[in-house]
Amino acid sequence: MSRRYDVAVIAGDGIGQEVVPAAITCLDVVAERHGYTVDWHAYPWGSTHFRQHGRMMPADGIDQLRSHRAIFLGAVGDPEIPDAETLWGLLIPIRRHFDQYVNLRPVRSLVSVPTRVVNAGDIDLVIVRENVEGEYSTVGGRIYPGDAREAAVQQTIFTRIGVERVARFAGELAARRRGLVTSATKSNGIIHTMPFWDEVVEQTLREVPGVRLDKELVDALAAKLVRDPASFDVIVASNLFGDILSDLAGAAAGSIGIAPSANLNPERAFPSMFEPVHGSAPDIAGQGVANPIGQIWAGALMLEHLGESAAAAELIAAFEACLAAGVRTRDLGGTADTREFTDAVVAHLRALPAPLIASA
Repeated sequence: MSRRYDVAVIAGDGIGQEVVPAAITCLDVVAERHGYTVDWHAYPWGSTHFRQHGRMMPADGIDQLRSHRAIFLGAVGDPEIPDAETLWGLLIPIRRHFDQYVNLRPVRSLVSVPTRVVNAGDIDLVIVRENVEGEYSTVGGRIYPGDAREAAVQQTIFTRIGVERVARFAGELAARRRGLVTSATKSNGIIHTMPFWDEVVEQTLREVPGVRLDKELVDALAAKLVRDPASFDVIVASNLFGDILSDLAGAAAGSIGIAPSANLNPERAFPSMFEPVHGSAPDIAGQGVANPIGQIWAGALMLEHLGESAAAAELIAAFEACLAAGVRTRDLGGTADTREFTDAVVAHLRALPAPLIASA
């Protein structure tokens, strides 16, 4: 029986409307080659939906997504709508309702994509960001609005279970790689939550054999990511620190425009969500020049999560081969538009010999 995967698609805003169809084209070709089918189900949610209905997705949007194996997201954001509406109206509720507590962001040197730092070496690291608590909590508020006494309070929330499970994920990932976990902290200045983070991470990783833990203050870690990014293997970080460090690392490797991410529920009790790191890029939206690599690579992460590891590896190798052949979009110094780069990836995939063994 043919393997079938039911995937929700939310192209979202801006260039998401362009790079999502491009990536799906590539994903369908690699699916045909490896003997499985992806059933795509499109949901027209995002800023256009907000303008029409006053919300980013329907009130029952989470329930509509619940039955799918995965969610393939493009981009969220509109310059005319506050970020608090676009992010907290779509992206963050999906992450939290489906307990996607790991935000996985691989960062690698790609052929023909120059790194942005001198003597960067061969960058191959993964940032494991805690994705549902930490600094991005809803606990807090404002008092005395419009008054000279006006104040705002935002509470950071770290739970033992939340830190343990993301640290364990990072440790087990590192054990399959080079065995080094670097934990981002700021326990010299943040005296309650960050020492708690440090303690729980250290206690958890003692139980993961073959893994070494380094603890780095986040400011020093950021500097080292610029000086020596190739020295890192797996970085585990809180929601805010992971968000910032992953953009920094992606830029150091060449461009955040090509970086992918996965919002994972590792237990697979709920669907996981896959998206590029880049935003909706309204300055180039509608021009057909957006780089689809981040979305294609996010699709490869989705295939890996679904168990189609051979297809995932082939898809990554295909866009890397196109880069090596000099096919690059203008953000990488080339002249190809979105369609031309996508066509090059498809042509490369179709020219490959048939796989000897389909993914299981």
